[in-house]
Amino acid sequence: MSVIDTSPVTGAADPRPARRRPRAVRGSRPGWFVYASLGVVLLAALVPYYWALLIGSGDSATIRNPELSWIPGGNFFANAAAVLGNPAVNFWAGLWNSIFSSAIIAASVVFFSTLAGWAFAKLRFRGGPWLLLFVVATMAVPTQLGVVPLYILFSELGWTGEIGAIIVPALTSAFGVFWMTQYLRQAVPDELIEAARVDGASSFRTFLTVGVPAARPAAAMLGLFTFVTAWNNFFWPFIVLDRQNPTLPVALSLLQSNYFVDYSVVLAGVLLSTIPLLLLFVFAGRQLVSGIMQGAVKG
Repeated sequence: MSVIDTSPVTGAADPRPARRRPRAVRGSRPGWFVYASLGVVLLAALVPYYWALLIGSGDSATIRNPELSWIPGGNFFANAAAVLGNPAVNFWAGLWNSIFSSAIIAASVVFFSTLAGWAFAKLRFRGGPWLLLFVVATMAVPTQLGVVPLYILFSELGWTGEIGAIIVPALTSAFGVFWMTQYLRQAVPDELIEAARVDGASSFRTFLTVGVPAARPAAAMLGLFTFVTAWNNFFWPFIVLDRQNPTLPVALSLLQSNYFVDYSVVLAGVLLSTIPLLLLFVFAGRQLVSGIMQGAVKG
């Protein structure tokens, strides 16, 4: 009579699959070098602001003092009040004109650039690549070449001194068209467009339902950079606007129109002009980053 050995066999394979520990991807978390580099870049970006704070919080003799203290003084609010209360500067009118014109320009550039980028990226029409090449080539033309014809045109229209004279020439952007074209070309698969057309959607409805949601991250970046660029624009507004209806950079330039320039007041005004941009980055930064990450995950 044979006896069957029921004891477990040593070394027998377990039918259940072994659980593997998730192995960390090499390079998934930045190292100390990345953080150190970012810290250096951050400090380099903050140095001009801190320097402006040092001078803007002092008096008229602070900038000429060879033994400048690295601790801000106590005159910033007095210098800021001198800027806000200066009737020649017209600070509040310049602030409103800068906010209004920058917002209109940013919204217009985002809309037209997204629409044109969709056409160049996903629509097939004769001469499309050559037309895109022409749009990109216009970025090589210096802005100064168009100042005289633009001024003659707006002078004939009676728009000199009006805020519309700085809005209309900036309603479209060649860089914005190129930016959105390159993004939409990679972000939107052609299969989605074909599916929308099979469902009976028109070209514009396909753009609204497929192109616009996919373009949100790039459009947010373009809108932010366009707003900052329009806010800091000085050359053309200084030429076409007057003292009664300036933008904020033009209004602050009037602080240097006297025989004696008080740089503590000038730099206090510069710091005041950066506050709206800082608030924009604080309130819109999180939504901007989340939109970019969402677009990256979907891509």
